[in-house]
Amino acid sequence: MKHINVSLFVPHLGCPNSCIFCNQKTISGKTQPLKISDIEEACEIAKNGNYCKENSEIAFFGGSFTAIDRDEMIKYLSVAAPYSEKYFGGIRISTRPDCIDREVLEILKKYNVSAIELGAQSMSEEVLRANERGHSPEDTVNAAVLIKEYGFSLGLQMMTGLYGSDSEKDIYTAEKFIELQPDTVRIYPTVVLEDTKLCSLFRSGEYIPPTREETVSLCAQLLLMFHKENIRVIRLGLHSGGNVEEGFVAGVYHPAFRELCEGKIYRDIIEEKIKSFPPGKYEISVKDSEVSKASGHKRCNIEYFAEKGKQLKITGEGSLKQYNVLLKY
Repeated sequence: MKHINVSLFVPHLGCPNSCIFCNQKTISGKTQPLKISDIEEACEIAKNGNYCKENSEIAFFGGSFTAIDRDEMIKYLSVAAPYSEKYFGGIRISTRPDCIDREVLEILKKYNVSAIELGAQSMSEEVLRANERGHSPEDTVNAAVLIKEYGFSLGLQMMTGLYGSDSEKDIYTAEKFIELQPDTVRIYPTVVLEDTKLCSLFRSGEYIPPTREETVSLCAQLLLMFHKENIRVIRLGLHSGGNVEEGFVAGVYHPAFRELCEGKIYRDIIEEKIKSFPPGKYEISVKDSEVSKASGHKRCNIEYFAEKGKQLKITGEGSLKQYNVLLKY
């Protein structure tokens, strides 16, 4: 049975400041505050589906959940908690690192919250300041330690290509995340949206976003870093939907962005294995479920090697693990 998220958006609710890249209305497609009836309706619809309870959850995304009015936060949780206990595996919330303390964690524990994601975005003080985040790397570390102490699943969110950042700083952020040993990570390449300060910086020439090729290469590297540490990357790239397409100005946005990155990983591994071989036909085996990833988005890897005179046949083999590549002579 499949995993489901009952996704509930609280656009910009609770955020104490506006980051230069943020336009929650565009990202989520939501402009109105979340209503109690919205929670009830979404849960009622979801509970009748065919899914695995233990791996499914109610998820509050979009704002800084623990920074909203305390009575409002408890009201949301008191409606979601009974559904969570009976039909789903828990409640997931996202918030800012500087909006976590022992008092709020006690409340979240009471209402069956199981996972907390921190929108850290960067572990560089310089980058956080340039993007007007309003919190420090130390806030992220302190919040992460507390969350794990209380027994919640810890998720960390990072953004690549932020104003004032570069690949080196983004890799540094990933390294610092790994030190904190989160259960999950989300990686979002920066997208320039209308009606943001970042959009003004882009149009003035002060901000030049990384190219798609640069971003795919970097995110493929980050994905491998977390994979080697057994940290699940549960999102790679901004989700499609809402009004993202309409509000998009610049940056890297692609509905199959993760597929592009995983294809890049396989291309690099395969290239390393056959770079010293002459043109000809080669059979490559990967994990059964990874054949399309190894072939690349729209078979771009097959075409890439064909241009080099190397005809690939990619097959699945059940004994192989993800990112393992076997060359058959």
